[in-house]
Amino acid sequence: MNMNTRDMITKKLLDAQEMVRDFEMFSKHTEDSEVANQFKEFAELSGKQAMELQRLADKYRGD
Repeated sequence: MNMNTRDMITKKLLDAQEMVRDFEMFSKHTEDSEVANQFKEFAELSGKQAMELQRLADKYRGD
């Protein structure tokens, strides 16, 4: 698959957004508080990545 820079950014943005949703959901469905807290932290980190990827995506869209 031949992807340009914009395509790569968009793909990774979608991946990061999915990671945020997954970690948030998993943190709410585990009874282990250590795991729940770690998943919440992972969701936050993934959210930061998603925000930066969104900034780059906007740059390539010309927004």
